[in-house]
Amino acid sequence: MRAALLQMTSGIDPAANAATITAAIAEAKAGGAAMLFTPEMSGLLDRDRDRAAGSLFREEEDRVLAAVREAAAKHGLWVHLGSLAVLRGADEDGAGKLANRGFVIDGSGEIRARYDKMHLFDVDLASGESWRELASYAPGERAVIVETPLGMLGLAICYDLRFPDLFRTLSDAGATLLAVPAAFTRLTGAAHWHVLLRARAIEAAAFVLAAAQTGEHEDGRATYGHSLAIDPWGKVLLDMGAPAGLGFAEIEPSRLEMARSRVPVLQHRRAIPPIAAS
Repeated sequence: MRAALLQMTSGIDPAANAATITAAIAEAKAGGAAMLFTPEMSGLLDRDRDRAAGSLFREEEDRVLAAVREAAAKHGLWVHLGSLAVLRGADEDGAGKLANRGFVIDGSGEIRARYDKMHLFDVDLASGESWRELASYAPGERAVIVETPLGMLGLAICYDLRFPDLFRTLSDAGATLLAVPAAFTRLTGAAHWHVLLRARAIEAAAFVLAAAQTGEHEDGRATYGHSLAIDPWGKVLLDMGAPAGLGFAEIEPSRLEMARSRVPVLQHRRAIPPIAAS
């Protein structure tokens, strides 16, 4: 089975970003992929809140989501749309804020699963960059897995990568693949991206598919790239480096069976009781 990963330099125009994704859907299908994975914030990457406001919609009105669903149905290809910024409705917790929401879309264009990023990035970096996701976004409240042509897929987004309890929950629930779409900064990417993704694959004995943003963006930020596919033994199957584009990785079930038989970590997990006060 083949997975396709789209490495993007998303900008401030959702229509242009949608065109990039829909072209990749056609290319991924032609390349024999069963499923395409796109990065975090595939539809819009703009930290100018006033400018971005005119491009933010509720899920049912989002034009990028509609275009991706249409293209998925046209080409009969499953798509993990890494995430979009969507307005939360009045019936959702955190109404009035945004959700950083990923979507799994099947080959008929139907949405099979949604996941809202649970861990939000609020930090001042030594580089001078400052990120305040909690000012605009409401965190998700639940972990999500979904059956796909590649296997049972557990969903995460970017900063979630640093919280292994989420990935333990996903693998305990039966995930054999983990999706980690991201827009890592260059500073944190160079230091932690590869090692954290390989660790999550090894700990969960699962494939990891991490489609990433890359390059210099219209809003002034710079992202790390290096979209990765990693097998359950921690072997890097694909590293896309810095250029934007489409890459492919083979997802072989035998690699899963090999890793889980050699080191049966899932069978040996134990619930850890609270630490007793001394």
